[in-house]
Amino acid sequence: MPDEFVEKRSEPRDIVDKFYSVEFSLKGIDFVYQFKIWNMSSKGMCVLIKEDSAVLKHLKAGDVMDMKYYSSDALSPTEHLQTEIRHITKDEEGRFKGHVLVGLSILGNKESTPYELTP
Repeated sequence: MPDEFVEKRSEPRDIVDKFYSVEFSLKGIDFVYQFKIWNMSSKGMCVLIKEDSAVLKHLKAGDVMDMKYYSSDALSPTEHLQTEIRHITKDEEGRFKGHVLVGLSILGNKESTPYELTP
């Protein structure tokens, strides 16, 4: 009998494929950041951020914040979901050189307070 497939992604594929982009803001900064969602099989659901972007100074693995998700289906409403930053990984070489992969994990749609800046 062949080995059974075991899903190792932190997000089920249907959730990852449901969304096209994600948006968030940081308390104390007047910008809203919006990023396309990438589905990296080895890294799960990620956004790409240029390695010299100022927003990276305010993000760290383990942070939980409210993010606004835009559906892949333009007719579907946006969703505000609690999201954990799972990892921030620099792409030293390859397709995304000069960027970091910021892994996201959706925790749910709980009410939240505005995200505080990290020192």
